[in-house]
Amino acid sequence: MTVTLSVVVPVKDEAENVAPLAREIATAVAGYEAEIIFIDDGSSDDTPERLVALKAELPNLRVIRHAANRGQSRAVRSGVRAARGPIIVTLDGDGQNDPADIPKLLAKFEAADDGLGLVGGVRARRQDTASRRLASRIANAVRQSLLHDGAADSGCGLKAFRREAFLALPYFDHLHRFLITMMIREGYGVAFVDVNHRPRLHGKSKYTNWHRMLVGIDDLMGVRWLQRRMRGKTEAKEL
Repeated sequence: MTVTLSVVVPVKDEAENVAPLAREIATAVAGYEAEIIFIDDGSSDDTPERLVALKAELPNLRVIRHAANRGQSRAVRSGVRAARGPIIVTLDGDGQNDPADIPKLLAKFEAADDGLGLVGGVRARRQDTASRRLASRIANAVRQSLLHDGAADSGCGLKAFRREAFLALPYFDHLHRFLITMMIREGYGVAFVDVNHRPRLHGKSKYTNWHRMLVGIDDLMGVRWLQRRMRGKTEAKEL
């Protein structure tokens, strides 16, 4: 089968969420020549076993496992490198992103030219705690003051992008939070669509507001440095 779409889902300790999420994704992409790739990032529960058991039910499901926990960005990168489709869709493994929104993101690519590199979801009504929503608003305001990338919701895990564009980006931990900025840096266009957001039904978040703030400061300074060290996209032709 020729794969035109790869859905990449990083997970860690999401045993209760992976099966219903995988089934929802399969339903959402039934009209595409798609593969679904779950990357288990060193889970300590039976997440990988549940995913492997699901392969008999979902023949387009692939399961990749990290031997140790290396973080969400590394898991996304492993999935993209293994993917066979030219278009990648990512979403979080906790079930809060709605797979039914995937066609909305893909429709943007179908209506755009090759210059569009990424379509990002914007969570219109976030189903998170008040403290997390407040922290996100503050973080996004600080980001915009420094990066000017137009991202109203950089933390939304539901994104669609061109595989070749992603692989052209410099890799660093927490890259997944700055995909929009880095796509613009490489000269690609970005677009946004409103998407659904759902409450977490099982498990708990792997991040705290304090952790996000601490690593976010270093990340922002590093990404700002990368912005300043880019002279813009150019076309190279062999003569």
